[in-house]
Amino acid sequence: MSFTVLALVVLVGLLGPLLAARSSWRIPVVVGELTGGLIIGLSGFNLVDPSSIDFHLLATIGFGLTMVIVGSQIPVADAAVRALVPKGLLGAAAVGVAAAALGVAIAALFGTGHAALYAVVLASSSAALVLPMLQSVGMRRSSVTQLVAQIAIADVACIVVLPLVVAPDRAPEAAIGALVIAAAAIVLVVVLRRLSHTDLRRRLHRFSERRRFALELRFSLLALFTFAAIAQFATLSIMLAGFAFGLVLAAGGEPRRLARQLFGITEGFFGPLFFVWLGASLDLRTLAGHPQMILLGAALGLSAVVAHLASRVARLPWSQSVASAGQLGVPVAAVTLALQSGSLAAGEDAAIILGALVTIATSALATSSIARKLVTRTGPTVGR
Repeated sequence: MSFTVLALVVLVGLLGPLLAARSSWRIPVVVGELTGGLIIGLSGFNLVDPSSIDFHLLATIGFGLTMVIVGSQIPVADAAVRALVPKGLLGAAAVGVAAAALGVAIAALFGTGHAALYAVVLASSSAALVLPMLQSVGMRRSSVTQLVAQIAIADVACIVVLPLVVAPDRAPEAAIGALVIAAAAIVLVVVLRRLSHTDLRRRLHRFSERRRFALELRFSLLALFTFAAIAQFATLSIMLAGFAFGLVLAAGGEPRRLARQLFGITEGFFGPLFFVWLGASLDLRTLAGHPQMILLGAALGLSAVVAHLASRVARLPWSQSVASAGQLGVPVAAVTLALQSGSLAAGEDAAIILGALVTIATSALATSSIARKLVTRTGPTVGR
């Protein structure tokens, strides 16, 4: 992989901020980055080789760091969210049951045999996608606490289960690896919380800041890559390693400076590179040869919305139920894992991404509806 390719990847990755700059469109940054990858990859001008070992390694690191950011946004330490876990669990369970039924139906209708994979994708939500949308229109965290609890439960469950359904033949090894990572994460949380009650963590923080050593970032990367090594040994994806470490940061209390540092290296380089790589790996031309995959993508997107309406049994408002269907992390992870294992049919990876884009559109529409209601109730200044 040359610096010319790196420059090209960074350049097309700027499509993300460009498309997301207009806040009223509510287009996630990753959509532009995926689009940039499509342009220079297999679907477009074929300017980069997504199978390159160097490109793939950097993208994998970006995938892991992206999952760290996703995991760190799960509010595991929020007492208000924990209080509504029972309702969130009820809503997530109802969505899961509906997703399972719809997944079986879609797999049978299209003859793909991937009912379990579809069920996990349909049941997923994305805190990193939905919550910023709601906050952008003036929704306070206190008014969507139940939704946050439900999304958090769905995120954790789907990300843990996903590697098992993508490669069921390796499920025993994957389960053992997941348990080892979970145990390591729990130990790390305990250590961080113990350190937080001593002066050592504060002294280390001040020393690192004064000497500009970035020790917290270095230790964080060490922990992430250690988790990743465990995952690799157990034939698991770095997805689970990154997400587990993100939960550790959320539970142990992530210092603001560390949060800024992780955000900088992820959103500034590794994250965009991963999404550009993913877009470059997708071959949308296969959709032309397999038009049923376009229908599959639409069916997945609309079915995800229908499945999330089941959260009404937990008395989640209609608009929030539809908004909760917005998903990106799990579909992207599913496609990434499937590309590595070669378990999807031609065009099926693009269909899953298309389904995710449908849910993003419906979530944006639901968010706009919420914004209009807020304006009606409190006046035109809300949400600006």
